[in-house]
Amino acid sequence: MQLLFDFFPVIAFFIAYKLAGIYVATVVIIVAVIVQTAVQWVRHRKVSTMALISGALVLVFGGLTLWIQDEMFIKWKVTVVNWLFALGFLSSHFIGDRPFIQRMLSGNFELERALWLKLSWMWIAFFVTLGAINLYITYNFSTDVWAAFKLYGMIGLTIAFALLQGVWLASKVPPEASKTTES
Repeated sequence: MQLLFDFFPVIAFFIAYKLAGIYVATVVIIVAVIVQTAVQWVRHRKVSTMALISGALVLVFGGLTLWIQDEMFIKWKVTVVNWLFALGFLSSHFIGDRPFIQRMLSGNFELERALWLKLSWMWIAFFVTLGAINLYITYNFSTDVWAAFKLYGMIGLTIAFALLQGVWLASKVPPEASKTTES
């Protein structure tokens, strides 16, 4: 259910794009991000840093798309968000005592620092690659193909990556840690 909530703005964007075009879809994603942020605040009394960054970039790039009437801004937002996430994950290797991914997941299981760093590098590579794929599609295919990629491709790749990461993590959790979770 959380995954659906996380992808709500993208799904709303795609539906609006199919029904009314890129500029209406841009308005819809701006409204959806504001609603998503408000719901997250009401439910948890906080909003994640990733959601704030993504939301701010939707407002900026979406606003530029509407103001200048150039769809390239909203298309570039996807790459900028992914590359900023990659930069954030990379920065966490040097700021603080733990990589960002460890801060997010360490309550679930314990890994050696080298494995946390390896996992972080996987996420960095994923975000950089996703941003590059978005640019490739932006400049080499129609807006229809880009919008479909934004919904199906990005969600599909993210789910596939998360599942592969889960398999990788399961192979790295020490046997004694898995025994304590089974009892």
